Amino acid sequence: MSPDHPHPDHDPEPQRPTLPAPTPVEDAGAQALSEALRSSFSIVKFVMLGLVVIFIASGVFTVPPNQVAVLLRFGKPVGVGKERLLQPGLHWKLPYPIDEIVPIKIGETHTLTSKAGWYFVTPEEEVSGQRPPELSFLRPGVDGYTLTGDGNIIHVRATLSYRISDPLAYTFDFARTTNLLQSILDNALAYASARFTADDALYRDRAAFQEVVLRRMTEVVDRLKLGVTLDVREVRTSPPLAVETAFNKVVEAQQQGDTRIREAESYARGATNKAVGEASAVARDGVTRSNALIATVQADATNFLGLLPSYERNASLLARRLQAEAVGRVLTQAQFKTFLPGRADGRPREVRIQLNKELVVPTKGGAAPAP
Repeated sequence: MSPDHPHPDHDPEPQRPTLPAPTPVEDAGAQALSEALRSSFSIVKFVMLGLVVIFIASGVFTVPPNQVAVLLRFGKPVGVGKERLLQPGLHWKLPYPIDEIVPIKIGETHTLTSKAGWYFVTPEEEVSGQRPPELSFLRPGVDGYTLTGDGNIIHVRATLSYRISDPLAYTFDFARTTNLLQSILDNALAYASARFTADDALYRDRAAFQEVVLRRMTEVVDRLKLGVTLDVREVRTSPPLAVETAFNKVVEAQQQGDTRIREAESYARGATNKAVGEASAVARDGVTRSNALIATVQADATNFLGLLPSYERNASLLARRLQAEAVGRVLTQAQFKTFLPGRADGRPREVRIQLNKELVVPTKGGAAPAP
């Protein structure tokens, strides 16, 4: 049989469909890796973006009111002069340890108390205001004291308030400015005690003692340029507890004596002023009377000088005229007038008066009605 005609018992081979060529295994792995890398890179970009946002946000800080701040970069202040001070509000910095913020409270009043010259009290006694038991001696290293100018021992304590006026000097020029101020206050108390007697420091001149403490502190602070403004709130002084009772009795006696002296001086001033006033009144009254007497005498002299020519011409006529004028003045309101001249021989006259007419009571106007 020819090959063109196959054998009837032999079936021809069936034809299969055409399939695409299979992808190599290496190409699929690379594609998966590429997709994974793309996904990972997107996540990394998102994380990096978040880190950048967190980095920027972490540097934002706020300076609260009544405060300023100084930005330190690698330990050194950033800026020049007053530009170093960051005012209240929002600011930004690099993360630590590159940048560091130093806050400074400038709007608050700070308080210091010096107890270096005060006797020992427990915190409970300090709060309750109780005094420790009296001892006949001072305990070294426990009870503080100062020496006065007259060689006595007193206890002194002071409370100081201050405000920061130069934040840069206060913060950076000294390591512990508060401790330095505490030492200056202790020194000022010892300085003032050495310049006062015990009586003056304890009760006679406490105001001057406090003024010396404040002046001493101000001088030292200004010389060191600490950048603070001072105000001494209270300076207390006390004798040693063992002699306080006796000292108070002496002080009380002296105060009573001073009170009596002031009362006596006040009385003396009052009595002196009263005497001076009375003397002035008497002197003024004497001057007034003297002036009135001189004026009267001058008027009489002027009158006499005016009557002198009439007297020289006819003395008896002048006498009768003056007598008539005097009688007229004396008997102005008399209802009946009777003139009885003296006798020429000087002998007395006998006068008989018959009172048989009813007297008329004068009216309010002064004139009597007709009978």
